Order: sequence, then structure tokens, then C-alpha cells
Amino acid sequence: MGTLRDLQYALQEKIEELRQRDALIDELELELDQKDELIQKLQNELDKYRSVIRPATQQAHQQSSGTLQGEQRTKRQAISAEPTAFDIQDLSHVTLPFYPKSPQSKDLIKEAILDNDFMKNLELSQIQEIVDCMYPVEYGKDSCIIKEGDVGSLVYVMEVYISVCLLFPLFDCPEMTSGRQEVLLNCSRPS
Repeated sequence: MGTLRDLQYALQEKIEELRQRDALIDELELELDQKDELIQKLQNELDKYRSVIRPATQQAHQQSSGTLQGEQRTKRQAISAEPTAFDIQDLSHVTLPFYPKSPQSKDLIKEAILDNDFMKNLELSQIQEIVDCMYPVEYGKDSCIIKEGDVGSLVYVMEVYISVCLLFPLFDCPEMTSGRQEVLLNCSRPS
């Protein structure tokens, strides 16, 4: 049996060994998270390519076999928002312009994007880039900003201010007065 000093020394060695193992575990977990992100990114890219290649491959296969059962149907082509004229290597050198915004504006834009059914599925880094690249534009009263049927190549986020004008006196009907005040002031009805 060792002395108390020997036992304390052995305990210190074990504690240091555990710290090193914990640090190694933390490092490996971080590396695993990074690799998971890379796998997810590559999986997304692969899904994009498959969605483009599958329809073309199936169509070529059907044309080469020459046997279509039943009526001949026209294939629907998918619409991709990915640029086809550029190589991904070319896009890596593009720098996007960033516009300064207040934190409130950033939150408003991010909230609007996350409320959109199509854009809410973007990665957070993509959403952050969109937020950073958006810039303010002011339109005059009665301006037509966008109408149904227009090509949708821009994203608009609007903050609308509504002013309420009181068109009737509050004292004309005692039974209705408190109700009208509740609606206008957005407060709960007094008992």
C-alpha cells in the first residue's frame, strides 16, 4: 500500500488523464459536427443534381426504348433557381454587397423570411446572407411595387404603419363606448 502522498499523486495523474480525455472527446465531437455539416451540405448538393439528372435520364430512357404504354404524356420540367450559366467555382469568387442595418431591421427581415413558405427551408447561413444583402427602398404613396403575374426575381420585406382615425364619437352610446375603446386601444375589457 502506498502512502497518502503516493495516493494523492496517483489521483492527480488520473484527474489529468481524465482532463486530457475530455479535451480529446470535445475535439472529436467538434470534428464530428463539422463532418456532419459537410455531409448535409454535400447531400443537399447531391439532391439538387439528382433532381435535375433524374428527369433527363428518365426521358432519355423512355425515348431510347421507344415503348410508351398508353397515351403519350408530356413530361413536366422542373424549374431550378440555381444558375446554370455559371460554374460553382466561378461563384465562389463573387463578393456580395452588404448593407448596414439596425438590429431591429435585421430581425424584421429574418422574421419575414422565416414566415415565407418557400424561404423558411433555407439554411441559416443563407438567410443571414440574404438579410445582410438587402437594402432599403422607399416608395411614394399609391405606388405600385409589384403586381400579380410579375416576374418574381426580387424579395420585398415591408414594414407597414397603420394609423387609426376615429370616425365616430365615443360618447354617443354608453353601452358601446367601452367596446369601441377596447378595439381601438387593444386592451382588455374592464369588468
